[in-house]
Amino acid sequence: MSVDGVSLYHEVYGEPGTSTTVPLLLIPGAYMGTDSMKPWVSAFADTRTVIVFDQQGHGRTPDTSRELTYPAFADDAAALLGALAVERADVMGYSQGGGVALQLALRHPELVNKLVTLSAAYRRDGWSASVVDDVEDADPTGWAGTAVERAFMAHTPDAVAFDTYLRKMRKFGSDDQNISDAEIRSISAKTMVISGDTDDVRPEHALALFRLRGGGDTDTSTSAVGTPAARLVILPTTHVGIFAQSAVLVPMVSAFLDDETPTVPDLF
Repeated sequence: MSVDGVSLYHEVYGEPGTSTTVPLLLIPGAYMGTDSMKPWVSAFADTRTVIVFDQQGHGRTPDTSRELTYPAFADDAAALLGALAVERADVMGYSQGGGVALQLALRHPELVNKLVTLSAAYRRDGWSASVVDDVEDADPTGWAGTAVERAFMAHTPDAVAFDTYLRKMRKFGSDDQNISDAEIRSISAKTMVISGDTDDVRPEHALALFRLRGGGDTDTSTSAVGTPAARLVILPTTHVGIFAQSAVLVPMVSAFLDDETPTVPDLF
């Protein structure tokens, strides 16, 4: 599918418009493609239509002369949903994909029903100092022989294209994004923030995102008003490790997407 000059590879599981649940758009992280999302797709596809796509330069979507930016990726996602006649979708993104999901909710609020960020930052200062240093010091030659190189070459067996992609990704990471607190507050979609306690995203940043999205207000208990505006999940794991926690997280995410009110036990 051609979107803004980008031949956008995507996969759809189920038939949009035939399910009683809202379709779910999954957005992979940096250097990742749709193949990486298989565990998440299979976990959700039994109960809802799932859409997943490769961002520009990733997986089966070839790079173009266009720069890699969060807003451009978000606009691509919006155009994809439009082409699939999806009027509104739940959106879940991992790492870079979570940043794209935030931009999608900001730039195309009418398309986003619920928002789930998995190990994602909304500002550069949300990442740990070591991650920022690694991005700035990244050497394209350091990717030789890695899984990232093998995955890229499987779809685009071109060493020059791979080098160009890595250099553009380095600039993408160095530029990052800088969403203001006011913009985060303005997002209309209910939000679930998920992170690890030793994540590359600082725990304080995940908590700040949760609070900016309306979370943490003890005056609005779920027993009184139903599901809150925001949810926060912190697991004892790392930035990479949390991606493997679909068995733990999918029930929580599904409950959030389906507006399930937590059971209030009888304590006495």
